[in-house]
Amino acid sequence: MQFLSAAFGIIAASVAPLLSTAAIAQTAPDPAPNYPNRAIRVVVPYPAGGTSDILMRLIGQKLTEKWGQQIVIEPRPGAAGLIGTEIGARAAPDGYTLVATDMGSVMISWLVHPKPAFDYLRDLTPVMVVAYSPHVLCVHPSLPAKTPKELIALAKQRPGELNFAASLAGAPLMAGVDFANRAGIKWTYITGRGGMQTIMDVVTGQADAFFNGMLPTVPHIQSGRLRLLAVSSDKRVASMPDAPTIAESGMPGFLTGSWQGVLAPAATPPEIVAKLHAEMSRALAMADLKQKLAAQGTDPRYTSPAETSKALLSERDRLTKLIRDTNFKPGQ
Repeated sequence: MQFLSAAFGIIAASVAPLLSTAAIAQTAPDPAPNYPNRAIRVVVPYPAGGTSDILMRLIGQKLTEKWGQQIVIEPRPGAAGLIGTEIGARAAPDGYTLVATDMGSVMISWLVHPKPAFDYLRDLTPVMVVAYSPHVLCVHPSLPAKTPKELIALAKQRPGELNFAASLAGAPLMAGVDFANRAGIKWTYITGRGGMQTIMDVVTGQADAFFNGMLPTVPHIQSGRLRLLAVSSDKRVASMPDAPTIAESGMPGFLTGSWQGVLAPAATPPEIVAKLHAEMSRALAMADLKQKLAAQGTDPRYTSPAETSKALLSERDRLTKLIRDTNFKPGQ
């Protein structure tokens, strides 16, 4: 599942030169000296406890310390992320309402929804991609599969019997669709609930397998409530060196993950967008935050608004092709 990596390929290539963003933010003139002067609301279009929620609470704490203004994280789940994202798209373009989301998941939801109420690319403006983390492929510990190959063999022995849990029309679901398509297997999809509920579906044995972001999933792996089979990155994760990649487990080229980003309503003043980008980049470059993210296999990103916009356009085209090629339907 290369569409996420390919669409945001420019991001990885741009990270090194952008690592100095935090230092520049310390000395450059303030592009919006009167902003912020009150609390900022960050809408997360998923249930609390997921990757976007965790990440923005960490960043929000740093912004509050810098600005002295509260960063209010507001989970607004529903319609696979579209409800919360539309709230952001319809908000006043003054920098006081933002959306923190998985770029791939919301783009997928918008593409497959029969009548989206907003235009993802017209009604929102990118601030930045803040982090990338690979998906982890996990199963319930009772399932007799300890590797991706064993999971595929089991699914072939029991076609349609294994349950795959995922949020409706999200990037982890499409990872499962792509994995099944490449492996030539069929499993039953349990969809429509948020990332945290998806984790609990597998933890409690209501579902057998899933892909999900590392931030909310790793604690359950460490506790033994989930069995980790592989990670979806192009190389092994430093914090989990014994976990193979899916690509090295017999599926060359399989690459997916969670690209977490921040969006603002269209027509938000560019000087406010620039300030948000600079201060979020500064926060992500702080040693303690980088250490917390690295322990969960999450890499900070410092992508400029222009680069993020280009990547989203590429993402739209690639997702359209993937959805068409796999005949993906909402709710399947």
